[in-house]
Amino acid sequence: MSLSFLLNPSSVAIFGASQNPEKIGGRPIRFMKEMGYSGRIYPINPGRESVQDLPCYPDLDALPEVPQAAIIAVSKERVLETLHRCAEHGVKGCVIMASGFGEAGEEGRRAEEEMRTIAATSGMRIVGPNSQGLADFHTGAILSFSTMFIEEPPEAGPVACISQSGAMSVVPYGLLRQRGIGVGHCHATGNDADVSVSELAAEVVLDPKVKLCILYLETLQDPANLALAAERARARGVPIIALKSGRSPDGQRAAASHTGAIATEDRVIDAFLERHGIWRAEGTEAMVQAAELYLQGWQPSGKRIAIVSNSGATCVLSADAVERYGLNLARFAPQTEDVIRGVLPDFAASRNPIDITAALLTDSGLFGKVLPEVGADPNVDILMIGIPVSGKGYDFERFAQDTADFMRTYGKPVVLAAPQRLVREAFARKGIPTFETEDGAIRALAQFVDHMALMRDAVGGSVAPVAGVGIGQTTLDEFASLARVAEKGVRVPGRRICATSEEAQDFLAGCPGGIVLKANSPQIPHKSEHGLVRVGLKTPAEVARHFSEIKTKLGEMDVAFEGVLAAEMLSPGRELVVGGHLDPVFGPVVIVGDGGIAVEAMPDNRLLLTPFTQEDVTVALSRLRIGPLFDGVRGGKGLCAQAVFEAARGVAELLSEGEVLAVDINPLITTTDGATAADALLEVRT
Repeated sequence: MSLSFLLNPSSVAIFGASQNPEKIGGRPIRFMKEMGYSGRIYPINPGRESVQDLPCYPDLDALPEVPQAAIIAVSKERVLETLHRCAEHGVKGCVIMASGFGEAGEEGRRAEEEMRTIAATSGMRIVGPNSQGLADFHTGAILSFSTMFIEEPPEAGPVACISQSGAMSVVPYGLLRQRGIGVGHCHATGNDADVSVSELAAEVVLDPKVKLCILYLETLQDPANLALAAERARARGVPIIALKSGRSPDGQRAAASHTGAIATEDRVIDAFLERHGIWRAEGTEAMVQAAELYLQGWQPSGKRIAIVSNSGATCVLSADAVERYGLNLARFAPQTEDVIRGVLPDFAASRNPIDITAALLTDSGLFGKVLPEVGADPNVDILMIGIPVSGKGYDFERFAQDTADFMRTYGKPVVLAAPQRLVREAFARKGIPTFETEDGAIRALAQFVDHMALMRDAVGGSVAPVAGVGIGQTTLDEFASLARVAEKGVRVPGRRICATSEEAQDFLAGCPGGIVLKANSPQIPHKSEHGLVRVGLKTPAEVARHFSEIKTKLGEMDVAFEGVLAAEMLSPGRELVVGGHLDPVFGPVVIVGDGGIAVEAMPDNRLLLTPFTQEDVTVALSRLRIGPLFDGVRGGKGLCAQAVFEAARGVAELLSEGEVLAVDINPLITTTDGATAADALLEVRT
């Protein structure tokens, strides 16, 4: 269902309308009058006959029509009554500005639940409560009371800012406006009782005037609509940047398995955003630092950067920043260096980074001579120009024009780093993204290039939330857990539950490579931490002694003896972990990575959301610190990535069936020709 009636309503009623244009009930009226809203505005206030030179009405019944949208700027005690009246009259959408609801306690949460019921039963959509409001500057429908629109005058433009927080909708707005960038949408949804940031984003990215969408998320309880927004945005080539607050461990899912400690809520969100091509910003500045680059329509072909400056220090510092932010310093083709060497003075550097030196002061055409040669080099994808020294005596207007000519001809992303405002302004007038420092310029370039690659590689897909994940669960013992993963095609060792030492010795007779003995109790998920795993046993005497010690240890721990698991000793290999859990919001989440007893202390793993392909797993493994082991080192054969994929697929199948809530295969002993689950732990519904 479209939300256009909230972004471009034909008519708006304002409950709690104020004559004072500085009050919450007065500002939306002022803004809409000043910003060209062409619809009809209906102030509602039983105590006044007119408001800001508009006829004022005592209630909905007195209006000449049913408004499409309504702003509810009344006290919280009157909100629910007003909502019911709007629903009865057929208002399509309401924006609730009052606060003191879900954020204030249990009573407020019950009120929000009633709001959701009103929305569900009537079809009326609700933004808020605790919303600063919605503002579409293209249509002039400013259903918002933000002070920022007074301090930083609006200019309709290609950027959309959507946030749960009122402040974090206008902070990026203000930063963008200070940089001269127009903002077309600035929306704050508040508590998301009905309409969420994600749903609003899915609507806004369809606006053909939007070229960049910035989101601030405090919670992500509507990933399905965010996935839809990302799909629509990618189809139009619109990048989405999201700042998700709350990277703390407080949101971790409690689980007995290692997976529960590793696959935290925040890491799952990282995996979700990556899957859908959404860039996760690290902070407020990072939300807007590369905005000018996104708005150029560039499609960079790679990460190889050329640097051109009139300062050797800038060249060195830029090269350091290139490495710091994950770009690659381009190696010029020999013919490029030859031509540049012929253009520059003998004492200048013709290799990348190119140091034009102070010769720029006497020959203002040097940029214009060098840039085309760099742009034509097939090994160069992006450029940075650093001009730390300029001003009087330098023809920086010509530098800017030469750079603009280069941009039009070659279409390669280029940025300027210059501390002097006059120099930046000259370049900005030509449409060139500018930064004060080389670090800022290269950081923004790196984000832009990586984000464009993220969008190209995005898998996308729908999201299916899972009901009842946290209700009634129990842990299976290792023997039963291995049986369940074996059913999904994961290779497991030969094994047996032994009630006596003699049974364990009988099992040893069929295992020439030796056996492992382990306690087999669901009460002890991590047996090695308690000395309940004994490996490399090759004689009956060893088996008898260790069997007795395990049984005694269990007694000391007051754990019921349920037999000892005897398993064949596996050949050496790399210990990996493959696991996963059923997330109530995102569905099955699978983890692959380096395993063993230090899996949490020295984490090296990646998360995958379902469905995934063998290629997805291969890429995930390649991004691990141990990734080179899958390609082979020192001429050796690589670890078997296909076997890891098959284990990951088995885990995903178990989780997708709904009964299994968490899986932990650790270690998955992986060699050059396969992988075997040496241990497994499953949590299931009861």
